[in-house]
Amino acid sequence: MNIHEQLLNARDTINRGGIVAYPTEAVYGLGCNPMNEQAVHRLSVIKERPPDKSYILIADDFSHLRPFCATIDASRWQPIRSSWPGPYTWIFPATELCPRWLCDREAGIAVRVTAHPVAAELSKLCGHALVSTSANISGQAPAKTWQAVAATFKDKIDYIVNAKVSDLDGNPTVIRDAMSGQRLR
Repeated sequence: MNIHEQLLNARDTINRGGIVAYPTEAVYGLGCNPMNEQAVHRLSVIKERPPDKSYILIADDFSHLRPFCATIDASRWQPIRSSWPGPYTWIFPATELCPRWLCDREAGIAVRVTAHPVAAELSKLCGHALVSTSANISGQAPAKTWQAVAATFKDKIDYIVNAKVSDLDGNPTVIRDAMSGQRLR
């Protein structure tokens, strides 16, 4: 099956409330529709992760992330714009519309315009942002191949896109605070 067919299957799985594994800049990610509370909760259970821990959202374009992000001062945008698309996640203040199952309103919402062509195309096909969390059981090393995802999660997830992660030497993406520019990871 070619990559476009896989992405259409992944999109349909996400639209049905499923959990999908897909490659990102550094590792395989697990994702779902961020507005589907049951899917996000299921993702937390699969990863054995505390349900109150915030998630990163990725998208092909900031327009898909904007509903979750409060407006920030225009002077803060230059470093953000220059880092996207790319392996840079920024923590924005969350809007009132940002669901409680995605973020800590006090801490904000983590977002990234992804440079990975497969992850970006999946977001584009879905027409919205995707939850993106590393494909691993909490505390374990994240998967970097579809085979590792399959071995770890077996029948717990609904679909795996077979493609390569980008080469970031296995380092996780950088996380910065959009208000201060401070590097958090």
